[in-house]
Amino acid sequence: MTEKLNIDDLKRRMEGAINAFSHDLAGLRTGRASATMIDHVIVDAYGSKMPIEQVGTISVPEARTISIQVWDKGLVISVEKAIQEAGLGLNPQSDGQLIRIPVPELNEERRQELIKIAGKYTEQSKIAVRNIRRDGMDSIKGMEKNSQIGKDDGVSLSSDVQDLTDIYTKKIDEILLNKEKEIKQV
Repeated sequence: MTEKLNIDDLKRRMEGAINAFSHDLAGLRTGRASATMIDHVIVDAYGSKMPIEQVGTISVPEARTISIQVWDKGLVISVEKAIQEAGLGLNPQSDGQLIRIPVPELNEERRQELIKIAGKYTEQSKIAVRNIRRDGMDSIKGMEKNSQIGKDDGVSLSSDVQDLTDIYTKKIDEILLNKEKEIKQV
């Protein structure tokens, strides 16, 4: 029974790596406005650092515009500054407590840069999946060494772990392929 729980735990951890990868890619700007583009922006508010979604309501009223309705008028300047310093290439424009962020078209050079960044995220995710695989293989070797499972069961479980690794590596490649298409889309 422990073998089954072991595989389920590996699946859960690999799924977590995929989710983190997807979240990282969602933050890459593709030319269309998306609230996830500014998810990682941290605002200096009330003497502490806060995620941007905790200081206002984020919406996407148009295909190329993100808007933020800041709840506290005193934080409008802090929110603008945080967006400008986030390195997204966005220039917020405030109108009272409403901040509009026009999302400009991407040029070819910026598209290639974003594809390279997506590639780095991909490699980090694959490394995470391979590390989870290594943990599983080490666990199987330990179970064999402690005579909890036989050699044949160890080979079978190792094959299962490798198959799982291949499935999640393929998922990562598919997600990257879709993101590249999205980035290249004019």
